[in-house]
Amino acid sequence: MENIKRKTSKGKQVFRVLLLLSTFISLWFVPWILLKAWILPLPETVQAQVEQSLSYGFDGVIVYVDEAGKPPAFYTAGYHNTKEKIPARPDALFKIASISKLYVAVSISQLVNEDQISLDETVAYYFPELKDRIENSDKITVRMMVQHRSGIPNFTDNPEYWENQPNTNIDVLKYALDLPENFEPDQEYGYSNTNYLLLSRIIENVTGLNRQDYFKKRIFTPLGLNNTFGSISEVKNLDNVMSGYYVGLDDDFKTEDQGMIATAEDVGIFLRALNDGSLLNEEEVKIYASLYEFNHGGLAAGYQCMAEYHKDIDAVVIQFMNTTDFEGYQWNLLEITHSRVVKILRKAKE
Repeated sequence: MENIKRKTSKGKQVFRVLLLLSTFISLWFVPWILLKAWILPLPETVQAQVEQSLSYGFDGVIVYVDEAGKPPAFYTAGYHNTKEKIPARPDALFKIASISKLYVAVSISQLVNEDQISLDETVAYYFPELKDRIENSDKITVRMMVQHRSGIPNFTDNPEYWENQPNTNIDVLKYALDLPENFEPDQEYGYSNTNYLLLSRIIENVTGLNRQDYFKKRIFTPLGLNNTFGSISEVKNLDNVMSGYYVGLDDDFKTEDQGMIATAEDVGIFLRALNDGSLLNEEEVKIYASLYEFNHGGLAAGYQCMAEYHKDIDAVVIQFMNTTDFEGYQWNLLEITHSRVVKILRKAKE
């Protein structure tokens, strides 16, 4: 009996040693910078949090806060242009990347309400020339594309898309054609930029306007958004565009055409109008609410951003950070620092 106990005790010791060893090994792989961002004491002010964000490797940060009943507030830290040591500007133009999907979803809702687009029509209906080039094109509907439930491959997942950067004079749709489905239509969720590329073309086809002109007519002008542009080519003074950087690279990605560009204030005004119902009429709001989300993030080479409305404190928070990386840590840090800004605002409310 004593021998059995000794063996058991020895086995426990071995187990404890192995457990301790595995703990040390796992700690080696912990992304400490993310842990640090989570556990640091929460600053008293948004400005202090924005300044703290620079310690995570960001070149520049812009935060716009619109709390109901208060004038909009702007917070900046770091550089608008790191090489030239130009301080971050609250009115800087910034590449908003996938935040632009909100504008597309709004436009689809408007056109559906006006019977110019049907949510139940298929890709094959709107693009008969793609019938044999997109699998299930006769089953994939506009609704599925808006909701990222189409199964159409994401063109930015194709290695050729990155090999051919900046893809000047190339129709990037080619990177999603003649490929197998990612999944059966409406059976799963799969984020795909191809969905919104096709939706943008549907908007153009049914209205006879290019996407930016439609946005200007139905969104920008009604809201007074004078600092929102469809591409870098529309910006008259490039000095107003915040530089964008990749960790480990010296390049400035500012001049690359990566889609829509706007100030934090313009994005904030749009997001407030989308969430408070003043942008869309009652029927359009119902359509939109059945289709898509009311907040969004955006990521492009050198640029990442977050646009969120927080109902509990009736506040819009827009955050721009002009540094990205290959591992995704910078994106995680954006999410963490954004959540800390919101916590500071909630704490101040209390």
